[in-house]
Amino acid sequence: MELKQVKRLASRVTGAGEKRIKIRDTEKAQQSMTGDDVRALIKQGAIEVVQKKGVSKARAKKIKAQKKKGLRRGKGKKKGGKKSRTPKKEEWMKKVRALRRKLKREKQNLKPGAYQPLYRRIKGGFFRDKGHLELYMKEKGLKK
Repeated sequence: MELKQVKRLASRVTGAGEKRIKIRDTEKAQQSMTGDDVRALIKQGAIEVVQKKGVSKARAKKIKAQKKKGLRRGKGKKKGGKKSRTPKKEEWMKKVRALRRKLKREKQNLKPGAYQPLYRRIKGGFFRDKGHLELYMKEKGLKK
């Protein structure tokens, strides 16, 4: 049998492409006729299947290990501004919770009936930050 046909038969038997089939002993290969003959030659080592070349994961593993340590998070890796990277709702919750904590601490220093309107204003987004809340309380004379 021709070597080309032997290669074709070997590729069908092994499930590898014809390019990966290497014939070491041409004389034995030419004498083979059936798939069983080819299987026998593969066992003997007269026909060899070259291993596939893969893509190395070494670099990917190294990068993954660095990311696990918290590296590779610099400015060059960030896409979008500060506000686009954190959801608006999260920012709002952070601000409102901080303002409510501040108001709770100041509760005993407030005049009667001042707490609830301030609480509602915080909920409505009236105050920019804790400093603004403090300034508002001083200006309106809400502290005892």
